[in-house]
This record gives sequence, C-alpha cells and structure tokens, in this order.
Amino acid sequence: MTLNVTVVAGNPKPDSKTLDAGRVVARAFAERWNEIDLVTLGPGLMGWGDQAVGDAVATVKSSDLVVIASPTFKATYSGILKLFLDQFETGDGMAGVTAIPLMLGAGPAHFMAPELLLKPVLVELGATTPTQGLYLSDKHYADEGALDAWLARWGASVTAVAGAIRPVAAGA
Repeated sequence: MTLNVTVVAGNPKPDSKTLDAGRVVARAFAERWNEIDLVTLGPGLMGWGDQAVGDAVATVKSSDLVVIASPTFKATYSGILKLFLDQFETGDGMAGVTAIPLMLGAGPAHFMAPELLLKPVLVELGATTPTQGLYLSDKHYADEGALDAWLARWGASVTAVAGAIRPVAAGA
C-alpha cells in the first residue's frame, strides 16, 4: 500500500530547516508527499474561512500519515503551528490520520517537548500517534543515519497503523 503522506511545517521562516526535517522523515515512508509550509498561509491563519487554510486542513484530513513539524520555541511548538491546529475540530478533526510529532532544537534540553507538548494536542484532535515524539538536532537532522534508531523502533508501526486506520475511517 502506498501511503498518502503530508508534511506540515510550523516555522515562521519559509522553506526552513523544519520543513526540510519533515521531508527527511516523510522520505522514510513515501517517495512523494504533500507539503504545507504554514508561513505561506499568512494572515488567513488568524481566523476562520480562509480558502487556502481550508485547503491545507483538507489535505491533512485526507492524509494517511502527517508529519507535524515545529522548531522548539520557548520549550514548546511554534505559535504558527498552534494557529493551524486550531482550525481542526476537537475530538475528530484528524480522525483517521496517523501523525508523527516532530520538533527540532539546538540541543537536548527540550528532547521531551514533542512527547509532552505536541503529541497531546494531536491526540486531542483525533490523530493516532503510535510512536513517541521525535526530537532532532537542527544541525544534524539530515546526517546519514540520524533517523536510523527511531525508524528501527517505530517505522514498521507507523506504516502498519497508517495503512490500517485510513480505510477504517473512510468506511465509518
């Protein structure tokens, strides 16, 4: 089964390391994927009803697997990502979507941030998060082997869950 994968980058800088790190993770699960660089949605994220934001939400909802990526800001995920996540209904806004919470940081001090801060929000929105959150160094995320240990532990689970829940959600 080919997974429909989307990378969501919540960095206030366009074409950021955050987006690139999301690509690195997506590449482990698919040859092609959708990309949503949230900064390009601009002020439409500040309210409801913006067409481009609605299209981005629809892309996430139709994905089997979503890599939700953010830089670490003040020990948590970015405000621009929060604005985007607010566009989803609580409880079932991401029902049927498997999500990988990914955060980049300069050092190990905040390595639990994806698990403690980003993952609970995704679960609250109905996403299935079968792995522990992924924290990567913003200097070494693209190094050969940077994901090897994480993929060895979680890769098969992500693929199995993402391939299994989408058909169930679509038939519900």
